[in-house]
Amino acid sequence: MSEKSEIEKLLLEGAKLEALEITDSKLKLIDKVIQDFAPEVAFLYQFREDESEEQQIKTGRLHENRILGIILKFYLGGKYKITTGEVEDEYKRYFKEIARSTISTYLNMLKKESTLYKERDGRVVYYIFYEDPPGDIKPFWFTRLFCIVPAYFDRAMFFSALYNNPRKYIEQNIDDDNREDINLLIRNFKFITGLIILNIFKNRFSKCVLCQFSKREIYNKLEEIMITAFKDRSDVLAEELIESIENLSEISIFNGIESDNNEEKIAKKLLTFADLYKKDLDFQIMVSIRRKDLRLKQKLAMEEQNIE
Repeated sequence: MSEKSEIEKLLLEGAKLEALEITDSKLKLIDKVIQDFAPEVAFLYQFREDESEEQQIKTGRLHENRILGIILKFYLGGKYKITTGEVEDEYKRYFKEIARSTISTYLNMLKKESTLYKERDGRVVYYIFYEDPPGDIKPFWFTRLFCIVPAYFDRAMFFSALYNNPRKYIEQNIDDDNREDINLLIRNFKFITGLIILNIFKNRFSKCVLCQFSKREIYNKLEEIMITAFKDRSDVLAEELIESIENLSEISIFNGIESDNNEEKIAKKLLTFADLYKKDLDFQIMVSIRRKDLRLKQKLAMEEQNIE
């Protein structure tokens, strides 16, 4: 079996096991959207495994990397003071659970290193970045310190909520002249939002490849899979729309457009695209449906071969 086939087999086997473990309601929402929009990449998008954790080496730096990534996720959402309990809750959402005492140990180590500082409010202790995280920095250097998984998953959750309930936003913002097109606008709104979510995970894998703890060959393959899924659904769209989708699917630390706390603003932007690019989207969706069916057949054939 080729190296490429071995990687694909590993991904397929691991993905289904991870899918059974999804209990968090917000992560389930992302999974529901992916299953609906791009079932050929179902489960693969959530792959989160690290060489260091598996081999039990450099785990201290790994935990620090993840904890800083969790605090970054809150920071990008406008929450700058974080408790140990909040870090613990987020850690077990995205990674294999570790004890609160372990989290406390690493938070205090980061304080001693002057990466974080403490602030007390009665009995509650908050941890805060000693310096604001850098902006406009190359991902290679950024991923040396920060795990970006929580930030990208948080952005995917934001857009998954929009994907799951488009009628609410469209009915609030549509004018009377377009009411007869409401179902078409809902379809287009969801399609654009689905593309953003796919690109979020493509962006996430492109950063995970650079992480010092990652299984690079796995993340390279996953990035390739997500690029294919995105191109299958976007290759006949206008360049202006693709550029807007790419901006919306990047986190702000890498010059993406802010999404958190701007739900109405983002929804209006998506509705504008859904209306402006009606003809392009109509043709793209027709082509994409055919390709999705083909990809699913290929995926099922691969799974059957692995079983045999």
